[in-house]
Amino acid sequence: MKSLVTVDRDEDGVWIAECPSIPGCVSQGNTRDEALTNVREAIAACLEVRAERGLPLTVETQEVEIIV
Repeated sequence: MKSLVTVDRDEDGVWIAECPSIPGCVSQGNTRDEALTNVREAIAACLEVRAERGLPLTVETQEVEIIV
């Protein structure tokens, strides 16, 4: 399964990784690679819990480019 993941740094320099198509699926790490490793684990755990609860595994998201 492929999932879009966003990766950003917060004001403290911690890397935050989020999977927008799975509500609440967020992780972090001290490095970008660590955040990506952690979010892979978070995605697996979130999908397992959502399946157990009978929830849709993902929600529809749409990527839109906005020019400001």
